[in-house]
Amino acid sequence: MSEKTNKRPPMGGKRGPMGGGGPGHNVPVTGAKAKDFKGSMSRLLKYIGNYKGAVITVFIFAIASTIFTIIGPKLMGNATTVLFEGVMGQISGSGTGIDFTQIGQILITLLVLYGISALFSYIQGFIMTGVSMKVTYRLRKDISEKMNTLPLSYFDKNSHGDVLSRVTNDVDTINQTLNQSLSQIITSVTMVIGVVIMMLTISALMTVVVVCIIPIALLLIFQVVKRSQKFFKQQQEYLGTVNGHVEEMYGGHNVISAYNGEAESIEVFNKENGKLYNAAWKANFMSGMMQPIMGFIGNLGYVAVCVLGGYLAANGTITVGNIQSFVQYVRNFTMPLSQLANISNILQQTAAAAERVFEFLNEEEESPDTANPVKLEKVEGNVEFEDVHFGYTPEKIIINDFSAKVNPGQKIAIVGPTGAGKTTMIKLLMRFYDLNGGRILIDGHDAMDFTRADLRRHFGMVLQDTWLYNDTIMENIRYGRMDATDEEVIAAAKAAYADHFIKALPHGYEMVLNEDASNISQGQKQLLTIARAILADPDMLILDEATSSVDTRTEALIQKAMDKLMEGRTSFVIAHRLSTIKDADLILVMKDGDIVEQGTHDELLKQNGFYADLYNSQFAAPAIAAS
Repeated sequence: MSEKTNKRPPMGGKRGPMGGGGPGHNVPVTGAKAKDFKGSMSRLLKYIGNYKGAVITVFIFAIASTIFTIIGPKLMGNATTVLFEGVMGQISGSGTGIDFTQIGQILITLLVLYGISALFSYIQGFIMTGVSMKVTYRLRKDISEKMNTLPLSYFDKNSHGDVLSRVTNDVDTINQTLNQSLSQIITSVTMVIGVVIMMLTISALMTVVVVCIIPIALLLIFQVVKRSQKFFKQQQEYLGTVNGHVEEMYGGHNVISAYNGEAESIEVFNKENGKLYNAAWKANFMSGMMQPIMGFIGNLGYVAVCVLGGYLAANGTITVGNIQSFVQYVRNFTMPLSQLANISNILQQTAAAAERVFEFLNEEEESPDTANPVKLEKVEGNVEFEDVHFGYTPEKIIINDFSAKVNPGQKIAIVGPTGAGKTTMIKLLMRFYDLNGGRILIDGHDAMDFTRADLRRHFGMVLQDTWLYNDTIMENIRYGRMDATDEEVIAAAKAAYADHFIKALPHGYEMVLNEDASNISQGQKQLLTIARAILADPDMLILDEATSSVDTRTEALIQKAMDKLMEGRTSFVIAHRLSTIKDADLILVMKDGDIVEQGTHDELLKQNGFYADLYNSQFAAPAIAAS
């Protein structure tokens, strides 16, 4: 399979090949207080700042909508005063009755104001939705691009579910905040300021009494926010952990069932889900305290207004309609305060989500490609390893003094026990990791002098761990060369002896593989990846036990196809069954990260060393079993 960095499968495809195996996989996440609230929110505001015009328009319409709403209670108070004075005039016999014309004019004015307010609110909501979607689109785009620049070591240390949680849950949290809370902040602040002004026009004394309640509210709110912030951070992190566990357990469902691991899987899930439950419960409990607190504060305001307003009305200082307006304003005053209190909690959750997103975007990327890269249209296949040193961590070197020279067109077999470093050498050849020391030369040029994309363009890979994604069989094979015609794809499938079984499947080449390609057999998966490599027609080949998942008859057919494919190409074959690499031009025998022997099959057997022991052990076990 030709793995090229400029080609990506559609969204929903599984993770690419050779993506794991390093140390530290699935490091557990621990909850902590958001490390940089201001920094995360400031960076998020920079994303929003790219749409200044739209945001300013939202501000204007939100403020205008709120102002029209604020005027309403004062007009309602005027209508109440006209009604009250008319009734009292009729009772006393000194008035002309209720002036329904004036009341009608007031009500029509109210209807127009509330209509305009609703229209402005709709417009600002429509614009803000567009801004929030554009911001989240950019965030996901940046995350996607970042994902393609991260070193393989990052994915060795972090679970897939945690990464997916940052792309989905965390970005969705930001989206909801931008879509709902940002404009609400504007309207709430405008409402508070506007209501205070309107209350001052009615009674400065009652306004002072109501405003004095704010410090009490703020003190209580800040105490709640202070305690809830860390729980929102924990909630986002534990959600990523739970997602990671679910994704891994779903992917390995067959293995779990085969080893009766359901109980253990459920136990782990319950443990992580319990952590998420506790963090989410505490976060939401704290958030839920806002409404009762603000309700209590609001009731204090109502009591103060009723007592003081009644006293002032009795003295003739204010009218009954003004008291009614003021009561409405008290409600309109405490409601935005309650909203702001709730938004403060939402902002804590948003800051935690933004922090996780920006932590991902701040991750150290692969070392940059050289400024003046080597570009070769055709690689002859001369490969040389010079004193290669490598370790997944600098303090633990696992490849020591690896040196070997490969001539163009040779078939090189790399053999050795599990953990000897065979696959690691292939990862280094492809620059999935950079060396700690030494050099790898391709046609005399240091591999570091190529861009990663150009270097990998010259290799085709067929791995034991097949990688197919959620698309048709035709497109999965075409992934080897995206501009290939249907006829070329079919020809490659025939060369890999895959055409026969493909035509027997429902819809043939147009059959869609599911996410884990479980609707075809493991052997059929392997045939498709081999067809993909044949289609790619690369300069050099990497084969990692490419025929291990097929039956003996199919293996013989594939071996012929692979022999033909390897003609004239430098090929690196990782082999466990040593009988399959007898014809190799050079066999590198690895043990503990070093080449302990090298030569042809016959030469190594004559040495009667480590390779001979490996080779003979593969035939001793069947002989013992037969006896």
